[in-house]
Amino acid sequence: MRIRSTARVLGLLCLMYFITYVDRVNVSTAAIVFGKEFALSNTQVGFVFSAFAYPYLIFQIIGGRIGDRFGARRTLTICSFIWAGATVLSGLAAGFVSMVIARILLGLGEGATFPTATRAMSNWTSPGKRGFAQGITHAFARIGNAVTPPLVTWLMLAFTWRGSFIILGLVSFLWALVWLWYFRDDPRDHRAITQEELKRLPPYVGAKEAPQVPWSPLLKRMFPVTVVYFCYGWTLWLFLTWIPQYFLHNYQLNLKNSAIFAAGVFFAGVVGDWLGGQTTDWLLKRSGSLTKSRSVMVAVCNAAALFSLLPILFVHDLTVAAVSLSAGFFFAEMTIGPMWAIPMDIAPKYSGTASGIMNTGSALAAIVSPVVGGWIIDRTGNWDWPFIGSMALMLVGALLAFTMKPAQKF
Repeated sequence: MRIRSTARVLGLLCLMYFITYVDRVNVSTAAIVFGKEFALSNTQVGFVFSAFAYPYLIFQIIGGRIGDRFGARRTLTICSFIWAGATVLSGLAAGFVSMVIARILLGLGEGATFPTATRAMSNWTSPGKRGFAQGITHAFARIGNAVTPPLVTWLMLAFTWRGSFIILGLVSFLWALVWLWYFRDDPRDHRAITQEELKRLPPYVGAKEAPQVPWSPLLKRMFPVTVVYFCYGWTLWLFLTWIPQYFLHNYQLNLKNSAIFAAGVFFAGVVGDWLGGQTTDWLLKRSGSLTKSRSVMVAVCNAAALFSLLPILFVHDLTVAAVSLSAGFFFAEMTIGPMWAIPMDIAPKYSGTASGIMNTGSALAAIVSPVVGGWIIDRTGNWDWPFIGSMALMLVGALLAFTMKPAQKF
């Protein structure tokens, strides 16, 4: 059976989401080794992780606009070469400062990737499949989260922690070359696309067709969406930073078993991403309402994530912790499909820029959440207390979800 060109492009984007998350969260596992080698505190380890997010935050909006202006082919190729080089440099780090510099460079390379990928999807995906496309690509990001602890553990045991970074960086370089060779910004320029596929796609909006961004109105329109995404991002980055070490230190597991438990939590997120994308498209088709399929779904999933995490505050048990954290991450990730579809719903002509604005919420959370989590652990010695902030923000996100109003076109 012939694989459609649109499916191949989506597959390449899925692979990119997988690789970018492996490259950004590998430090949370490798820190178990290099943290001791460099004599880092938990607060410093949290800063190493969050250093990635400073340029990542800055380049969300800038990168989204660059993707809209110059196209996904060139933008993602250049970005991938930068983040691949940064991953290799992480393996060559000599201490805290050089590791932070490598992480900053990684954030610079990855900053434009997701907004630019949204630009690619807006041209290569039919409107009725936007939730699915965002859900499945982010599911692959969570697969990256899930496999990173055991993968990096295996690579460290086989090639040292430095070798693990260098190998992962080389994989990123390979993806960049394949993307440059296969992808075209305009689906009509692709040699293998069929007329049947083109009929399902929306009219192409490229660099020449993309109008100037009305920054002030667009920023105001996307602000509620950005705040809701910050609430989600706080939980995401807390999990990505500290879950591998949570099981290691809170339940005195060895490195191998803690990696297995961390992978289990992250695989729950994979299912949540996939199911969230499917559910939001199904709700839209069934109800015809963007409010129900986007805002209501986000509110319900945020509330479910909150209640799922509550048991870890009252019961110190490995099984309870594993189930609660997995359920919490599952429901949090179910919001991804509807959230990333909203910029395309609200402002399809500026989808890269709009999604970049939204993702600044998660990027800001990536700066603050890991450091606050590490500081709480250093101060209290309690590995459960950082999740109190996540629960509070899940409640805020549930309440503010109704202010996003995806049915109101920009």
